[in-house]
Amino acid sequence: MRRARWHVPIGEMLEALPGPDGQRSAAVLARGDLEVELYAPRGTDEQRPHARDELYLVARGTGRFVCGGSETEFAPGDLLFVPAGADHRFVQFSGDLAVWVVFFGPQGGYGAG
Repeated sequence: MRRARWHVPIGEMLEALPGPDGQRSAAVLARGDLEVELYAPRGTDEQRPHARDELYLVARGTGRFVCGGSETEFAPGDLLFVPAGADHRFVQFSGDLAVWVVFFGPQGGYGAG
């Protein structure tokens, strides 16, 4: 069965991970200045700051999230915001962690707000 373009099952995306070179994220959608990925780190999260603002929507897993010197717990259903350029990563997370990542806006982000 062919899926609708506006419906992206998480299971289908998880099957694409890891990618052929060990990638832990897979592109889902790109439209205008919006990009969506599924990110599922394993073991450690080696992210570097990104040039655009981003949202994480936690689909699976629990743990702690560090952003700009602050740390918070997260669980499925939580929303995490990261301003462009901020150092951030998932720490002490469960082995099933999977988050939808939404990159949006201009390079450098929208600034403080």
